[in-house]
Amino acid sequence: MNLKKDEILKQLNAIVPNTLLETLQISYTDVGEDYLTAKMPVNPSVHQPQGLLHGGATVALAETVGSTASHLFIDATKFKVKGLEISANHLKSKREGEVFATARPIHKGRTTHLWEIKVEDETGTLISLCKLTTIVLPK
Repeated sequence: MNLKKDEILKQLNAIVPNTLLETLQISYTDVGEDYLTAKMPVNPSVHQPQGLLHGGATVALAETVGSTASHLFIDATKFKVKGLEISANHLKSKREGEVFATARPIHKGRTTHLWEIKVEDETGTLISLCKLTTIVLPK
């Protein structure tokens, strides 16, 4: 990453409109040499019928931040990233507030990346733990 943190976040948030990210109100909030964080509000638009955060919305947040993190670590002029597999363990429920997903690499190979994504609430309580595998393909 050659750009400054604020510039990277500005560029990432600029591609949110007219996507699932906009629908789920996901925004990128922090980035570093080995991580990317995004947040999503927890409100009725992401609830399941019992009024709790829907696991599918949580997985969408996790895949978003993991895939985007993978993209940050490649030469995007020559390669593209696609998701291969995602798994999620939902550990706590959440009714309101915000959740933050932080992706950190477990493995960054030439053709595959493996990410651990922790989804936590505002207090740092672990809500879900996800793993994402992405593939790096030539354009």
